[in-house]
Amino acid sequence: MSVRPALALALLALLIFVPRPARADDALTVISGSTITGAFEVLGIVADRAGFYRAEHLDVVSQYAGNAAIAAQLVAAGKADICSLNIVPILAGYEKGLHLTAFFSRDPHYLSVLAVLDNSPIRTLADFKGATLGEYSVGSAAELAADSELSGAGLKRGDYTYIPIGSGAQAITALTSGKVTGVAFPYPELVNYQVVANLRFRYFWHPILKDIPNDAYTATPATIATKAGALARFARANVEAAILVRVNPRLAARYFLEGTGAPVTPAALEREEHVLVLLRDQLPAGDPASTKIGALPLLAMDVFTRWSAANGLTKQVVPVEAVVTGRFIPDANAFNHKAFIARISAKP
Repeated sequence: MSVRPALALALLALLIFVPRPARADDALTVISGSTITGAFEVLGIVADRAGFYRAEHLDVVSQYAGNAAIAAQLVAAGKADICSLNIVPILAGYEKGLHLTAFFSRDPHYLSVLAVLDNSPIRTLADFKGATLGEYSVGSAAELAADSELSGAGLKRGDYTYIPIGSGAQAITALTSGKVTGVAFPYPELVNYQVVANLRFRYFWHPILKDIPNDAYTATPATIATKAGALARFARANVEAAILVRVNPRLAARYFLEGTGAPVTPAALEREEHVLVLLRDQLPAGDPASTKIGALPLLAMDVFTRWSAANGLTKQVVPVEAVVTGRFIPDANAFNHKAFIARISAKP
């Protein structure tokens, strides 16, 4: 029996005007291997405070482990969906069954660097003989690159020593008091010291690794399979945050301060904006118009996995396709970058 036209129109109108339930947000838990004030937490904090996660229908909860290995283990055990950390623990853990896949690069360059204060007598790598090097914590990921770099100058592991000095004020005191000769540290952390404590550094970049990304958002293969839509939208929110940091660092600085609970004073805004400007080339939107923001180049990552095996981090070369994916990058950049840049550039 057919429905009469008038009745059909009435039913259609009812379907159109009856309120539909709001779309439920997808929940994601992100655990960081650093602290809330870490330079690379800027993206997530800005994405949250700017409303980019909310616009993507995401309910993102952020936690901070302060240790990359712990963060990786928690995500591998299913205690969180995403970890933000250095890729070194992923490679080191692969042969032990810790399988995580990096899906969004937060830094187009290698994170760790050797550095001394600019008034230091150390001017070449060979001058590090007898040096005491500060690091975040015992056995940090920075040691691998530093050992490789110093071996190129003919130094052996026994020619220098590492001691943990933490970060922030504790690390600044260790540097300025002479407790350490130099540091094997993440470059962005040292940029922060440059602004906050007016320190000046002499940097020694690794000749092979300096342009290889090694800090990323990662997840288990199972999470990538079951939460692909949410991860793609998470990546897009971080692309937008990266562009915002690049084109409107003053607004990004405000969001970051608000997100960390710090007072938003004129001095604090100026200081944080200065940090973000100095870090522009270390964050993923070097070209805000690019449609590959967040990508981990497979060729570069293949070089890194081979270098890691050659330098003892892994027993064999870890298959790059097992630890890196680019599947979310097209969707993450699937919006009008030009219009977005114009909109956020004008925001005070």
